[in-house]
Amino acid sequence: MITRRLMIGSGVAATFVLPTQAAQVVRAHMPLVILDPGHGGKDPGAIGVSGTYEKHIALAAAQELQRQLVAAGRMRVELTRTRDVFIPLPERVAIAQRKGAALFVSMHADALVDHSVRGASVYTLGDHASDAQTAALASRENAADRFADASLRNTSPEVARILASLVREETRAGSARMAQEVVGNLAQDTRLLQNPQRQAGFMVLKAADIPSVLVEMGFMSNRDDEAQLRQAGHRAKVAGAMKRAIDAYFAALPSA
Repeated sequence: MITRRLMIGSGVAATFVLPTQAAQVVRAHMPLVILDPGHGGKDPGAIGVSGTYEKHIALAAAQELQRQLVAAGRMRVELTRTRDVFIPLPERVAIAQRKGAALFVSMHADALVDHSVRGASVYTLGDHASDAQTAALASRENAADRFADASLRNTSPEVARILASLVREETRAGSARMAQEVVGNLAQDTRLLQNPQRQAGFMVLKAADIPSVLVEMGFMSNRDDEAQLRQAGHRAKVAGAMKRAIDAYFAALPSA
């Protein structure tokens, strides 16, 4: 941190932080939220009934959520991708870990065999899928990617296993709280699936130390959902609900 020292009389020096520098210091201590627009590049994700690519919807919605969060000035926000490029699932998780993210939010608009199903839903990591529909979604999203947790170095296997278990339990509890906030806030502005809070083994949620959720904003396989998600106004409403959820999540955390 760069400071300026000024003499204020009787040989007494005072140290001041310039306004722009002070803002940088404050910003550095804000929690970092990583937004993960699903798919990209050679992976279009789901293709809507009228030809809309999930990858484009996910990026547009993530950019709108980033805009709203940054405008509020209470947290830092970065995206795993800012353009139409393919990023493997493990690398998306690694980006959040390298940057020390406090929260990871993956954004999607998938497809189902049953085109009548519509509505938003929120997913957290689970050892077993909460239902067959969720298992199919997780299988589709995971594709051929593999993920392996980073090992704990310089620690005995038994201690490492205990520490990893404690970290995972705390992380899963945080993920569940975030999912509850997202469901509650989305319900105010958009249609939800029945039982909208679900869990499955999504690889992109496997950061053991970062609370993570995957938000399905709707289904490209449903004509009404696709039509809504193509509209900037609807994406702004979804982003607004997610912003309120993120604000509430951090507000509820104990002070450091």
